[in-house]
Amino acid sequence: MATISIKNNCPFTIWPGTLTGGGGAQLSTTGFELGSTQTRSIDVGSPWTAGRIWARTQCSTDASGRFTCKTADCGSGQVACNGAGAAPPASLLEFTIAANNGQDTYDLSLVDGFNLPVSVTPQGGSGPTCTTSSCSANVNSVCPSELAVKGSDGNTIGCKSACAAFNQPQYCCTEPGFGTPETCPPTNYSKIFKDQCPQAYSYAYDDRSSTFTCTGGANYAITFCP
Repeated sequence: MATISIKNNCPFTIWPGTLTGGGGAQLSTTGFELGSTQTRSIDVGSPWTAGRIWARTQCSTDASGRFTCKTADCGSGQVACNGAGAAPPASLLEFTIAANNGQDTYDLSLVDGFNLPVSVTPQGGSGPTCTTSSCSANVNSVCPSELAVKGSDGNTIGCKSACAAFNQPQYCCTEPGFGTPETCPPTNYSKIFKDQCPQAYSYAYDDRSSTFTCTGGANYAITFCP
């Protein structure tokens, strides 16, 4: 069992979402509202495989009762995501929590783009990369117009990855021709994300320095807008 705390340090409300991949059981909550400066903790049974956590922004409920968000919406029509993932662009935290105090792995992924700055800090655990992984920069402020998602006020509220924006093999590292690390180098677009957040994955075959590991049963503290 691990405890993951989620703090909203942003000056506005966010709606975190969680997803369990690989056919595993979803967590006790798959989505909730979190006001500015609020923290909520969730217990994660181990093993938790292919876990994802993200935050949705600018959410509202329409006259018919359908809940939607301008970024990272999970399409459920509810605050709970119920096993659905985030629509790009979304800053993603990816976790595998090991059984029996084994080795956890975690990372920040901008492979699907960026919507909010975020960090994750282990509490307890040990290992040379059992350290904070942070993307504290606001990538939206340097997002090229062809990748930008605009809010109703015209400001950039999300920045798509080139893969999400163009769906081309050279950006998505897919066949034909780009399906290996050797044939899919960084692009000018992925470098924008890497320059802003060097500890995060910027594209599918980014170097492994973006993966963090802890052994010995750590808990984790996530902060949005660190």
